[in-house]
Amino acid sequence: MRPRVLTGTHFMHGDFAVAEGGLAAGCGFFAGYPITPATEVAERMAARLPEVDGMYIQMEDEMGSMAAILGASCAGVKSMTSTSGPGFSLMQENIGLGAMMEIPAVVVNIQRGGPSTGMPTLVGQQDMMQARWGSHGDYPIIAYCPASPQECFDLVIEAFNAAERYRTPVLVMADEIVGHMTERVVIPEEKEIKVVERKRPKGKPIEYLPYQAEEDLIPPMAIAGEGYKVRMTGLTHDEKGRPAISAEAEGPLLKRLLDKVSAYASDIVRYEERDTDDADVIVISYGITSRCANRAVELARKEGIEAGLFRLITAWPFPVDRVRELSEGAKGMIVPEINYGQMVLEVERVVCGRAPVKGVTYVPGTLPDPDATLKAIREVAK
Repeated sequence: MRPRVLTGTHFMHGDFAVAEGGLAAGCGFFAGYPITPATEVAERMAARLPEVDGMYIQMEDEMGSMAAILGASCAGVKSMTSTSGPGFSLMQENIGLGAMMEIPAVVVNIQRGGPSTGMPTLVGQQDMMQARWGSHGDYPIIAYCPASPQECFDLVIEAFNAAERYRTPVLVMADEIVGHMTERVVIPEEKEIKVVERKRPKGKPIEYLPYQAEEDLIPPMAIAGEGYKVRMTGLTHDEKGRPAISAEAEGPLLKRLLDKVSAYASDIVRYEERDTDDADVIVISYGITSRCANRAVELARKEGIEAGLFRLITAWPFPVDRVRELSEGAKGMIVPEINYGQMVLEVERVVCGRAPVKGVTYVPGTLPDPDATLKAIREVAK
């Protein structure tokens, strides 16, 4: 039997690092369905969870997988699934259900080329807007974008902590190249890993209201079967969890669901900057594309162009304030991504004409070439 946390330095596959991050965060249940390029996450969890008294279930499809992890979480078990492409689409309805019922869970999407079945074995970054707007209605979302196997490990832990802290499903938006990349992953001692547990009710069970929020906007979460009266529904509901189908109930409920993430955006949002202090051309990127963009910035600097890199670690919530600040006085903002324009739209919305915004399209299925981003930097810097 191996320990839950495999402390030490490893040469590890990105998908395996996802699984190990989940285990280090306390994941005890994984439900999934094999789908390239995320299958290795499920394979690793199928092997590892029985070693730590956890449970792996292969479901009949991705809809069932998402439903299963929500149910396990309600029973008090930290839960996760992984998927890609069409599987992510199938999960959207139950992601919305998790948001409405305020159930912590982690969904890892190893993105591939699409649409439809597309290119199961090749890279894409085409699900970024779906991550934010994929389910119907207004609801909060938190989404992380790892750029290395090390971050696959680290950010899955952060995703679990955010899910537990804010009582909501959290996404990890990796991509095929990062998922299938093998690099050094350093796993610290278990005692050094910060793990957050959901807030639990402290009062008498008879007084418990499942959706009565405290000052932080987040209700304590009782575990089903522990004596508390637990009502949960995807319908608009009152603090007791009873259906309340009216605008009078919908208004405050939706506002609280959105505010419980937006009010803490400054705590959630993460990004990395390089050479932005004096930059007048800002390259905004995420995932595998950010590694190629980093090289483009290096080459531009050698040519005397004052370029800087802004890497999204959280795509959602989007780092509005910092991007807006960087746009002031910039000659332009460049957004390379492996799609035909998704996060560039959010940059345009935030910059709002303060600086030109130029997207760099990398065709799904191709490794991003730094030369294309460098060419765009040169054009903007003229």
